[in-house]
Amino acid sequence: MSSPPPLLLEGRNLRKTYRLGRGNIVKALRGVEVEIAAGEMVAIMGPSGSGKSTLMHILGLLHGPDQDGGPPPELRVAGQDVTRLSDGARTRMRARQMGFVFQSFNLIPTLSALENVALAPDYAGASSVAAQAAGLDALELVGLADRARHRPAELSGGEQQRVAIARSLVNRPALVLADEPTGNLDTDRSTEILGLLRRFNREQGQTFVLVTHDPEVAAACDRIVRMRDGLISPALEPPALEPAAAAPRSAARESPSVPRSAEPARTPAPLRSD
Repeated sequence: MSSPPPLLLEGRNLRKTYRLGRGNIVKALRGVEVEIAAGEMVAIMGPSGSGKSTLMHILGLLHGPDQDGGPPPELRVAGQDVTRLSDGARTRMRARQMGFVFQSFNLIPTLSALENVALAPDYAGASSVAAQAAGLDALELVGLADRARHRPAELSGGEQQRVAIARSLVNRPALVLADEPTGNLDTDRSTEILGLLRRFNREQGQTFVLVTHDPEVAAACDRIVRMRDGLISPALEPPALEPAAAAPRSAARESPSVPRSAEPARTPAPLRSD
């Protein structure tokens, strides 16, 4: 029997509290424990306010977990404890090894679609020529090469979403974290984008963490993690899908926090902290 793939993400005692005005305290995460294996494609589901996006931001080193209020938090990326990395080291790891898709797209309005996508390889140290070439290739992958010179205001919501997806994939990162990656796409385009993400996952061993409300997106993943009230819930029944809506791969299994262990290990893209 093949050994299980190594863990890419390990979180322990992850807490996050937001103070919104006088006396308004929101406990977004209440001590989450989660493990995600290298090469997995995982869906995180739950109602609004359950802590899904906050968890994604912490796993992606955009925010740090709270250090007080309980046992010390621990977050390991490819075996390295990154809880107390310097801001510079976190920024470098994100730029070179992670890709993000945000609900609000986070496109720069004064830049073209191509320039927005090319920012990712530029931040990772690529030359201007190489960044532009990589950006155009990524736009072609999502069907937007002919819109490369258009600014976000000249694109539909679905097109802006695809630009954001292209930006997340352009560096071929080891880890992609996406918040509602198909939320503004029609059914056909959503199926196409999910197929693209799955192809990158299978062929390059990239790890995908998808925050979603869509059961069809979740069913396309290897595993579903459900959240409620800032915690990971016990495993629930898989979502019921019509036969025509089933993913090309068998429906995702549900698990509170632990990764698959029986599948053959794929060679994942490495993560570096330098």
